[in-house]
Amino acid sequence: MKARRVTAINTALKSLRLRVSEALTKDVGRAIARIDPAHMEEINVAVGDIIEIIGGKRTAAKVMPTYPEQRGKGIIQIDGISRENAQVTLGDKVEIRKISVKPAVKVILAPVSAQPRALKQEDTGYIGKLIEGFPLVQGDKVRINLFGFQSQEFLVVDTIPKDVVLVHTGTTVNVKPEEGTGDRGFLVSYEDIGGLHKEIQRIREMIELPLKYPELFNRLGIEAPKGVLLYGPPGTGKTLIARAVANETDAHFFHVNGPEIIHRFYGESEAKLRAIFEEASKKAPSIIFLDEIDAIAPKRETVVGEVEKRVVAQLLGLMDGLESRGQVVVIGATNIPNSLDPALRRPGRFDREIAINIPDKHSRLEILQIHTRGMPLAADVDLKKVSEITHGYVGADLAALCKEAAMVCLRKVLPKIDFSVERIPYELLAELQVTMADFYEALKEVEPSAIREVVAEVPDVHWSDVGGLTEIKQKLMEVVEWPLKYTGLFDYAKIELPKGILLYGPPGTGKTLLAKAVATESGVNFISVKGPELMSKWVGESEKGVREVFKKAKQAAPCIVFFDEIDALVPTRGTGGGDAHVTERVLSQMLTELDGVEELKGVVVLAASNRPELIDPALLRPGRFDLRLELLVPDVDARLEIFQIHTRGKPLAEDVDLVKLAIETEGATGADIQAICNRAALIAVREFLQNRESLSPEDYTAFSIATRHFSAAMEELKLPETDELEDYKGRVLTMEGD
Repeated sequence: MKARRVTAINTALKSLRLRVSEALTKDVGRAIARIDPAHMEEINVAVGDIIEIIGGKRTAAKVMPTYPEQRGKGIIQIDGISRENAQVTLGDKVEIRKISVKPAVKVILAPVSAQPRALKQEDTGYIGKLIEGFPLVQGDKVRINLFGFQSQEFLVVDTIPKDVVLVHTGTTVNVKPEEGTGDRGFLVSYEDIGGLHKEIQRIREMIELPLKYPELFNRLGIEAPKGVLLYGPPGTGKTLIARAVANETDAHFFHVNGPEIIHRFYGESEAKLRAIFEEASKKAPSIIFLDEIDAIAPKRETVVGEVEKRVVAQLLGLMDGLESRGQVVVIGATNIPNSLDPALRRPGRFDREIAINIPDKHSRLEILQIHTRGMPLAADVDLKKVSEITHGYVGADLAALCKEAAMVCLRKVLPKIDFSVERIPYELLAELQVTMADFYEALKEVEPSAIREVVAEVPDVHWSDVGGLTEIKQKLMEVVEWPLKYTGLFDYAKIELPKGILLYGPPGTGKTLLAKAVATESGVNFISVKGPELMSKWVGESEKGVREVFKKAKQAAPCIVFFDEIDALVPTRGTGGGDAHVTERVLSQMLTELDGVEELKGVVVLAASNRPELIDPALLRPGRFDLRLELLVPDVDARLEIFQIHTRGKPLAEDVDLVKLAIETEGATGADIQAICNRAALIAVREFLQNRESLSPEDYTAFSIATRHFSAAMEELKLPETDELEDYKGRVLTMEGD
């Protein structure tokens, strides 16, 4: 019996050494440690038990199992706050063991940073509810999403009893602002950056390894990397990564905004730069972060000012001069890397260039989870759905989207707020819930910044609003919608999708309407280009316009680029007399964009024309416009469907026979039928108003659209003559023969 008891004690006290890894996004700020179930069994802990984590300092956390893909790696997943509490960084080893905890009688907290307003007694009661179930140790920090604050950090000043305690409903929580640790800002950890795991891993290899273990590079006989350039569109997280690196490493951090280096007096700019590098060398290991580096290191052959040239030369000398930098790592960030001086972008200066791209849907989901971490979300909120419909949104856009959704929610309760009182009651604040409808409303306000200048406002047109054209709608669905919905299947089948789709046919057959429906139904970004708008009288401007459109489309992929009236933009070569060959150069640019060396990935080009014979044949070959769809004049069944769409919701008289109308409108296009329906309704309104004297002013029940109104409309609106349609068919046959 005694031996069995000793064994039990030894099992309870058994400890493990595990390597520290990043926490899951959803675990941040919840005092959770995830370990392998096999390790849980080894130290005799169950889900929800409290373990002690010993690094440079001791802290405590609740145990949860890791997900299957993280098992067998010998890791413990803890967030940035827990890592700070244990005084460890990613990759360090910590000792863990099961401990018994006492219920907390009293906890005294102090805010870590300066507050925008003083905390009151009712705040402390709410804080107590938020940290219920947290294991705390004196000297720990906790992060709380408190109303009126943005992820506020508090220091645990004291606990009663001492040692590790567990906060419960009966715990008294006191907050003493005067004992805070000063004006420390919000620290960014790697868990606060979504969707950039590969990029962060590469930066950590570049920065953390040389600073922590320089002997590794000495043993290999190589010099450690000394510089990394982060580039990508604005809002993708370049500066945020630098802030996280500064927080997660023990190195001194020097943040330099590019333009602040430049001074008006001769030599001062270079002296300022030298002073920064000298200070960094004295405090090594250190990191110098040059934000907007393009402002201080532009291409010397294109820049006019002498100051900029001298600053570039000074920066080159400091990064790769005779005097070694030692343990000083330089991080540069820019969204226009091609404007940097080429001498700066070579190994030995910036050893590695890391692209921070626009996030995909999985990355967008992570970012949304981070920005909604402290948000009271309703049960109907589906962040996965939001991530799927926010193509082209960068991290900053998604942060703005979450804020806007919260503001939409706030506007609903504004009428209930009594502005005469000093503070809003928590009962009213507790009612606030951000719903999925709020996110949909916010999407109308927040556009993807990558294509803000060129993105089109797509009307709400669905497949059901397009009459007839069943076969063409099916083909468009297959090449635009399906690849987005069934990406895995298309990859497995190794299907090469068409790059370009040309819709051609007589005027009024629904080419532009189909483009609108494709944009709405697919849910991707939509850039609309009216054929002639890219043409410019200045040499090179038209081609630049085409390049910019495709550049924006690639950034915001998946994306549809719609060229309306494309025959005006790329006519057959040799037919644009007197235009200084602008159209020929535009055509060449279009050909290379569609089928050049650079792959056009995630971009579908949709074009419409009623004069396809004018388009240059080189553009119509497979590999460019692979799919050519002709929209013919609708037959009687299609006309009936179009009549049903355009009379939907209209008060029709009993004598209206849509089938008869469809038969009588032989040769009419969809646009003609829409005009007939609108004209018939207008004639009916005119007749109704003429007989209004005998009716009540607000009584519209007697109003209806009768057959005679449709007949009058058809007489007024001349339908296309048969010979006009025959002329169109002749032109198309000529084009196909060529």
